[in-house]
Amino acid sequence: MPKNSIQRRLIAAVILSQLLLAIGLVGGSVYLNQHLLRRAFDNALRERAMSVAALVRYSEEEAPRLIFEDDLVPPAMERNHPDVFEIVDDSGKQIARSKTWPGDFPASGGKAGGGIFEFFFERVPYRGLRVQTPVFDREPEIHTNPVLTVTYASPIDQLREQVLLAGVYTAVGTGILLLLGIAFAVWAMRRGLRPLSELAGNAASVSPTNWELHPSPSALDTMELAPLTNAMTAMLDSLHRAFTQQREFVANAAHELKTPVAILKSTLQSLLQVPRTTEDYRAGISLALQDMERLENLLHLMLRLARAEQSVADDRSREIVDVVATCQSALDRLAPSIRETGIAIQFTHDGDMPIRADADDLSLVWSNLLENALRVSPKGGHVELRLNRSGNQGLVEIEDEGPGIAAADLPRIFDRFYRGDSSRNRKTGGYGLGLAISKALIEAYGGSITVDNANTKGTTMRVLVPLTSSPARETSNN
Repeated sequence: MPKNSIQRRLIAAVILSQLLLAIGLVGGSVYLNQHLLRRAFDNALRERAMSVAALVRYSEEEAPRLIFEDDLVPPAMERNHPDVFEIVDDSGKQIARSKTWPGDFPASGGKAGGGIFEFFFERVPYRGLRVQTPVFDREPEIHTNPVLTVTYASPIDQLREQVLLAGVYTAVGTGILLLLGIAFAVWAMRRGLRPLSELAGNAASVSPTNWELHPSPSALDTMELAPLTNAMTAMLDSLHRAFTQQREFVANAAHELKTPVAILKSTLQSLLQVPRTTEDYRAGISLALQDMERLENLLHLMLRLARAEQSVADDRSREIVDVVATCQSALDRLAPSIRETGIAIQFTHDGDMPIRADADDLSLVWSNLLENALRVSPKGGHVELRLNRSGNQGLVEIEDEGPGIAAADLPRIFDRFYRGDSSRNRKTGGYGLGLAISKALIEAYGGSITVDNANTKGTTMRVLVPLTSSPARETSNN
């Protein structure tokens, strides 16, 4: 199936529009020329008719009568064909008639509106008219003055030739202008679409090893292409980041899985190398189960992160929950750790904060943030959990008394598998997925999460979430 071409369709549209314009121009020009030439011809006929009528006068005899001076008749309008005329008075009496008057001419003369008519005489087209006029040459003592009816006709061969010639000249001139206009339009269109072709060529060079678009200056300077260029650049940047994150995720996941798998393999191999007692086998299997449990937890976190990054909050399918209740649920879940560290949790809020979300997702976010705060705060210290509502937004702040986050680690604090503190090993520091999961969940619900690192001591996590005006449902703190 042939592909559609924007350039060809535009060129075809321009050619069609120019062709219609040319046809209209030629048709209108021919009609106007014909109208003007016929009007000039009719005026000449009327002048000829009046000049012939002026040749009628009263005789000087005792009984006055009308006579016609035929020796003063003006020459014909065309040399090759004679003019014909007839003059009658108001009683129908013929006063004068040309020698070439057609004998079979009808009484009505083919009269048309306005006294204009056309007929054929000796296979030659004629155009004539009838006018009525009084006798111009009249003595003062003659009181009667009959009305003369003058019929005058001339051949219109030259008129038709002039109309045809004007139409030919107009068509030729319009055709030349049409070809020049189409040639210029095609050139201008190809030149105007060249930036689009260059942009398509630049886009074709994008690959997994080259994410730069490099649009040409003409594409950047073109008003219509600038939004497309910017959108493509932004899209490629997003794809590049997603591709890079995906590649880093696979690499980090493989690295994180490698260690527990290697330990599990080493434990099982050591059990098989030499015969051991039942207690030795039991202890080895117990260590293997611990490694399996850690591996299972890692896989669970990875799947949770993938689900969080792919999910999109749907207000129509989510229940309305209270952010305050989900924070309380997270505190209840972390109660053993809080008692063990002796850290006091100061929990304040200014009322219900309803939101359409999954209660378990929000509880997981607050649990991750609180676990980080408990991990870095000294024993016997305190952590503040503050909830404030401003209009249709809710603000959740978690402030700890830890040493803060290093400036070099701050930009990557929400990266997956990232551990800023090198002293945090796998037993105390987790996998570096908690903040990444929290960020993905909050953004899935249309919110945002930021970190404010104090210059002296402590870190504050700030979470903004969109609230709903509907009353929140009661949520259990199980």
